[in-house]
Amino acid sequence: MPRIQGVDIPNDKPTHIALRYLQGIGPTTALRLCEQANIDPQRRARELNDDDIARIATLLERDYLVEGALRRTNAQNIARLKDIGCYRGFRHRRNLPCRGQRTKTNARTRKGPRKTVAGKKGVKELR
Repeated sequence: MPRIQGVDIPNDKPTHIALRYLQGIGPTTALRLCEQANIDPQRRARELNDDDIARIATLLERDYLVEGALRRTNAQNIARLKDIGCYRGFRHRRNLPCRGQRTKTNARTRKGPRKTVAGKKGVKELR
C-alpha cells in the first residue's frame, strides 16, 4: 500500500479515488493533484512508483493543508470559539448543534440517546 502523509491509501482503487482517503482531499482536489503531478487519475494506486508518490507528497506539503495540520487547525479554531465565550463556542462546549438547527425534536446525533425523565401523572389519576 502506498503511504502518503502517514495514511495508507488503498491499492486497488484508481489514484484519484485513493487520494480521497486523506482528510482535506476531496474529488476536485484529488483530480487537480493528479494533473499537477502528471499522473493518470485512472491508474491504480499499486501502479504508482516511488517517484510518483514523492511528487504527490511534495505537492501536498507545499500547497495543501491536510491530515494532522488540518485537524490541529480545526481543533484550535474550536478552542478559540470556546475561549472567547461566543454562542458557537458555547454550543460546542455543551455538545449541541451550532449551525442553527432545531433541537426540540431532532439533533439526536449531537445530543446522544434520549434521557427519559419521569412522566407526569395521567389526567385520569387527578380526578
